[in-house]
Amino acid sequence: MTTATVEPASALKGSIILPGDKSISHRAVIFAALGEGEARLENLLEGEDVLATVDCFRAMGVSIEKSGDEWIVQGVGLKGLRPPRKVLYCGNSGTTLRLLLGILAAQDFETSLTGDASLNRRPMKRVMEPLSQMGARFRVEGEGSPQRTIHVKGGALRGIDYLSPVASAQVKSALLLAGLWAKGKTSVLEPALSRDHTERMLEGFGVPLERTGLRVSVPPVAKLSLQGTFRVPGDFSSAAFFMVAGTLVSGSQVLLQGLGLNPTRTGALDVLRDMGAQVQVKGLKREGGEEVGDLLVLSASLKAKPIGGTIIPRLIDEIPILAVAAALAEGKTEIRDAAELRVKESDRIRVLAELLGRIGVSVTERPDGLEIEGGSVLRSATVDSRGDHRMAMSMAVAALKAQGPLTIQDVDCVKTSFPSFWELLTRLGARVRIS
Repeated sequence: MTTATVEPASALKGSIILPGDKSISHRAVIFAALGEGEARLENLLEGEDVLATVDCFRAMGVSIEKSGDEWIVQGVGLKGLRPPRKVLYCGNSGTTLRLLLGILAAQDFETSLTGDASLNRRPMKRVMEPLSQMGARFRVEGEGSPQRTIHVKGGALRGIDYLSPVASAQVKSALLLAGLWAKGKTSVLEPALSRDHTERMLEGFGVPLERTGLRVSVPPVAKLSLQGTFRVPGDFSSAAFFMVAGTLVSGSQVLLQGLGLNPTRTGALDVLRDMGAQVQVKGLKREGGEEVGDLLVLSASLKAKPIGGTIIPRLIDEIPILAVAAALAEGKTEIRDAAELRVKESDRIRVLAELLGRIGVSVTERPDGLEIEGGSVLRSATVDSRGDHRMAMSMAVAALKAQGPLTIQDVDCVKTSFPSFWELLTRLGARVRIS
């Protein structure tokens, strides 16, 4: 088991370029594979999750090769996927599995999918049930077990108007992707706006998308055509760890360059600013349908603010690192409406409560969130990430403000989303030892 020991830090200084956005990287591979013609993808995140998506499409006959800093995809079109000769392995990637369920539901062959033990415990009925209403057929072996396999029998689909009980970009994306092949219009109405990368990319491919409030609709299309070069912006969720680190460590000045600043993703920036963080947006522009810019982070004192309601879908992945910020803010932070955290890579509510408590934070676990007493004095300790990449990185940031070294067990999981995390943290002045 690989561990990381992180020392308390003085000021963090410097500028870094974040790896490609994970959500957009998945979708760039998918749309390039389903498009017609050659596409070149720049700054694609090369974490294990995205590489799982690459491997699945390779298994279905799509040529995807790396050349220098680019990934070259030879699109096979909407009707060009071939039956894989093996069970598609999605690793730890919920995005890979859920979006593939939507795509494979429309193919004229049967496919089987599985993942690692963590992914196989995560809920998939929220995607399979509406896809079944469209005409897809599923058979599940080992439901609830680490060995679960989902069998998809693809075929003709019909469009539906689906009222989603949760604001989930993965559910929405799976249905919209299936809708490209369906007879009639496919619509999804969410209770709150989730990430809209899929919608933006569909529009970039010329799909006549309809948006009315929280409802988005797609018609069936004959083809997608992404040709030329597409650059993936830097990952905002990855940047959030450095935003909090730069805010908490006195005397810090950190520039985060080339980030995707899609408003459906930047809820954590809004919350941190509301708490008193000094984060400035520089050079905002639009590239490939996405807002892109730099963030200048200066150290600042924070005051507790409640986190809940409709902003939760815009920061669900950033709650672990926001919890670290809350532990060092003035006052008590209440995090609510985040029950979705219980079905992530770990039960993040339970694990956060455990890990924060271990390093000296007064925290109360609630069914849908946490209550965190601020002003904590973080103590030296050894903690277990539980195989959850965001827990490992959040504890690394907490270590920068601890009274002594903090050792984090099981940090190989960081490779799923942010392989260069430790290198970039060190570049800004942190002291990290991997063993």
